[in-house]
Amino acid sequence: MSQHFSKQPILEITVQELGSRLIGGIPEKLQLVDVREPQEVEIAFIKGFKVLPLSKFSEWSEQIHFDLDLNQETLVLCHHGMRSAQMCQWLKTQGFTNVKNIIGGIDAYSLAVDESIPRY
Repeated sequence: MSQHFSKQPILEITVQELGSRLIGGIPEKLQLVDVREPQEVEIAFIKGFKVLPLSKFSEWSEQIHFDLDLNQETLVLCHHGMRSAQMCQWLKTQGFTNVKNIIGGIDAYSLAVDESIPRY
């Protein structure tokens, strides 16, 4: 994901909001994307997230329009929120209309929402 693109404002969601939305399962019409590496996902994972590691961008980027719906709400997660912000920017350049970065990533989620998820 070394492409350069103009920075557009990114919508954000807190880990507390995410936790509330996931109570009782994943809502229909909600897409969850985790851009962390496979070894990170092995340590800590939130059920329901589609794993699209940024290091494997060339392997999945051409399929993004088949794998995800441009108009559905899409929440993006990483370890602390930086890589997910990059992914949000890229998704917007691809025509995604409702993309949100999860502030603080899985680390903040573990601290504030679900302490059973290991920190690393």
